[in-house]
Amino acid sequence: MIYYTADLHLHHKNILHMCHRPFENLEQMHQKIKQNWNAVVSEQDDVYIIGDVCLGFNGEIAEYLRKLHGKKHLVIGNHDRKYLANQNFRALFESIDNYLLIDDEERKVVLFHYPILEWDGYFKGYYHIYGHIHNNDANFANQLLTREEFRNAFNAGTDLHDFTPQTLSQLIARKNST
Repeated sequence: MIYYTADLHLHHKNILHMCHRPFENLEQMHQKIKQNWNAVVSEQDDVYIIGDVCLGFNGEIAEYLRKLHGKKHLVIGNHDRKYLANQNFRALFESIDNYLLIDDEERKVVLFHYPILEWDGYFKGYYHIYGHIHNNDANFANQLLTREEFRNAFNAGTDLHDFTPQTLSQLIARKNST
């Protein structure tokens, strides 16, 4: 299986307030993410983290990430760049890319941390999965990407998916139900 998530923001205390996450503290958030992640992801699955893994990388975060099931792939977000020179950070991921085109059950998927208005294969029905804008429904990009011409663009932000990685089919079903 292939799963997607974005904007975990591990060890980012202010994210609790900025995104109105329903936790009293980071420990609760970390516990919920790990519990939900490991309930759906197996060790053989691939998980694409579409940016913003953490804020302040250290050994504690490395150990936490090792406890999350699956083969982790990073699509670099704005908060990840400063950790790319750290070999311990890089070693946690099977791959690290800025922009990525993959196959998911014979569907082409473009992964990029930021929502983009036209992506490789846009006119061929390729999908685009992004993060960065979290759960901000008032955000211009979120409003724009809900229009019909962006029916193949999906926000994988963990805030929108009960802090649980999603398959492409789940992302499609969620968007079609709204």
